Amino acid sequence: MGGGRHMRLERRLERKWVWLGFALVLLAAPWVFPQSAALSILSQCGSMMILALSFNMLLGQSGMLSFGHAVYSGLAAFVAVHLMNRLAGSSSATLALVFVPLAGGCAGMLCGAVFGFITTRKSATALSMISLALVELVAAGTLMLPGWFGGESGISTDRVLGAPFLGIDFASQLQVYYLIAFWLFVSAAAMYGLTRTPLGRIANAVRENPERAAFIGHDPRQVRYLMFMLSAFFAGVGGALTAINFEIVSAENLSLLRSAQILLFTFIGGVGYFFGPMIGALVGVLFSALLSTYTRGWQLYLGLLFVIVVLFAPGGIAGVLARAVTTWRGLSAAQLRQLAPPFLLRLAGLLLLAGGAVFLIETLYRQAAGI
Repeated sequence: MGGGRHMRLERRLERKWVWLGFALVLLAAPWVFPQSAALSILSQCGSMMILALSFNMLLGQSGMLSFGHAVYSGLAAFVAVHLMNRLAGSSSATLALVFVPLAGGCAGMLCGAVFGFITTRKSATALSMISLALVELVAAGTLMLPGWFGGESGISTDRVLGAPFLGIDFASQLQVYYLIAFWLFVSAAAMYGLTRTPLGRIANAVRENPERAAFIGHDPRQVRYLMFMLSAFFAGVGGALTAINFEIVSAENLSLLRSAQILLFTFIGGVGYFFGPMIGALVGVLFSALLSTYTRGWQLYLGLLFVIVVLFAPGGIAGVLARAVTTWRGLSAAQLRQLAPPFLLRLAGLLLLAGGAVFLIETLYRQAAGI
């Protein structure tokens, strides 16, 4: 009995240390990477992490595979842009910008309430197909309402809305990064807290066995609907932060390609672990922002990584890391010395194989381009 209490206390302390470490990483990242380009990438990672975590509320926690998650972040981004243009020049505009992501979240939740009422009437494959149809309908609607969506060029804004407030005007990328980091920490903590609530537990039950959840008195559709709206809220927060970071929103922000990107990053990180989608968002943004400057085949590499994860690591990168930590933690020093050589030999072989594949792919790309 006492041992069980001790283990629970130990887990609570571990969780506290994890969140403290997460906060310290967010605070210290600009000091490690002070360049403007690096801060821009870190800002993209932050907003994408919120989107991936919000999508995992559907896929990982509730068992809903949606192909239209970018609809809620994209529509919220348009609301944020119009709100910023409306606030420009007002006396409290700079302070109000801090709460624009909250307005984006409310807009995302409203859209989630409307579209989710239709989408969550079904489950499994039917839900996925409905979400796919909705994202196509919304994408087509952007061209029919150019006054709101700005047509193909989109709507632009300026995040410097007014006079500085306590020396902050969000003109520098560093200030924008810390705004995104603040909302990332708040959103991640709120989404984690939701997993510990009765609603989060019931959502897991609906994911595993909706018939059994209905038998004990919980309506699976109602649970899916509530989780859908909450997921859309956090997607709206991420979409508004994206609008603040880039100062422009277009139809691309709510396209099927954007939804597929969110799904891809989430699955690569690991849908079975809370921090998995954050790892996937980090890897995905680095692929698209950094690797794209060195090779035209970065999308091929990202696709290959996704295939490898699906085939050999269905738990994602987070699952691989968790399994490695669990395995190596229980070994003695002698066992570590015994297992290290074959492990390093296999790792060297995998790196050699990967290097050969990269060399072959880059050679083919260069030949196709006539370089």
